[in-house]
Amino acid sequence: MIALIDYGAGNLASVRKALGALGARVVEPQSPAGLRGASGVIVPGVGHFGSTSSLDEDWRRAVLDAIAGGTPLLGICLGMQWLFDGSDEAPGSPGLGVLPGRVTRLPRQFPDGACVKVPHVGWNRLEMPPFDAAPHAPSPDPRLLAGIPPGSYVYFTHAYAAPITDDCAARTVHGQPFAAAVERGPVWGVQFHPEKSGPVGLAVLANFVTAAAAHARRDAGADARC
Repeated sequence: MIALIDYGAGNLASVRKALGALGARVVEPQSPAGLRGASGVIVPGVGHFGSTSSLDEDWRRAVLDAIAGGTPLLGICLGMQWLFDGSDEAPGSPGLGVLPGRVTRLPRQFPDGACVKVPHVGWNRLEMPPFDAAPHAPSPDPRLLAGIPPGSYVYFTHAYAAPITDDCAARTVHGQPFAAAVERGPVWGVQFHPEKSGPVGLAVLANFVTAAAAHARRDAGADARC
């Protein structure tokens, strides 16, 4: 069972439909208590970072408890940005803080001075580590983008983006490089919309569903040993 958190920041129907096509059972918990027993948690969203303030302390604690128990968590678009410390888009709204760094607005110019359109809307390619611009230590057991070829195109719509850190599993360039996908243990995030990214996006969601199913089996095995 995958818990899809609805905090009023976008239409969840396309994410629910994509997960259903993969055979996943999806629920939309009405309270933080609904996360208990979930094999995976997804935090989607579009729009303004301030919308994440509706995820109050009870929700934050429930999500953190799920992560501490090894439950896979996937943040999509705004949901990925929420995993970081915060965003310049809404300085008064803290992020979850499970990934270090701050989300900033994409620049309106390339380094050579040419103009670039912001928001970044449309298809763009994924670049996988190692990156040539900065040292990077990718996850020792990457699962989020397993089977996704470098250079694959996915669909974006955003004006703010997360920094490239050691948790970056893929980057994309629009004005400047930014984190397109992140992974740290059970915490995953994608700036793009996998539910709108065709076969590549479905493959990313399938990786998450596989991780959630493995977590459920581990939990079931632990219960059986008690």
